[in-house]
Amino acid sequence: MNEYSRRIIEAFKAYQNEDNAGKMKAYMRNQFEFLGIRTPERKTILREFLKEHGTPTSEEYQEVVQELWQQPEREYQYIALALLEKRKKYLNPADLELVEKLVVQKSWWDTIDTIASHLVGALGKVYPNETAEYLEKWIHTNNIWLNRTAILYQLGYKQNTNEERLFSYITKHKQSKEFFIQKAIGWALREYSKTAPDSVKAFIEKENLAPLSTREGLKHIQKIEKENA
Repeated sequence: MNEYSRRIIEAFKAYQNEDNAGKMKAYMRNQFEFLGIRTPERKTILREFLKEHGTPTSEEYQEVVQELWQQPEREYQYIALALLEKRKKYLNPADLELVEKLVVQKSWWDTIDTIASHLVGALGKVYPNETAEYLEKWIHTNNIWLNRTAILYQLGYKQNTNEERLFSYITKHKQSKEFFIQKAIGWALREYSKTAPDSVKAFIEKENLAPLSTREGLKHIQKIEKENA
């Protein structure tokens, strides 16, 4: 194991809390084991660790991220993502293969949403063509987490949203029975409606979306309409 990985794993194990771990595991529907370190404490521990040890080097960060990802406790996946976010401006198309691995391994909404909006979203802005190649592959797979990533990656793009792509990806999966896909569609539409409410409303009226997607997608529009009534 990489020495950096070993040190950070040992540093966090020292703060295990079994009482918290059980509650956190239950909250995540028993999908993962937990050390029992809540988010504010985890961020503080990581900040202190980075003061002493710095971040992984460019040569080792992929190895460190993957080693943390393989740990059974969920906090280590959060730490891996935090380390990736700290080098977000240095990410390049070669990192998309790593990102794909993180999406399909130990998948759940808590990691997927960070990967989609923070990492893939950042890569999509700087390397739109290379990122689009992966997005096209992801939206056509049978993996719902890759689908969700492709639908959500433009969160926060606002006026820079590729509307045609967003609507195309949603249309591709509008009949999905998966809760996490229906919810992603609604979330993506709700966020984009803050920038282009007329386009989103027209799209929802035209397409036969799942009730959950429609309800979520119209929330902001209906709130504004109510305020202006």
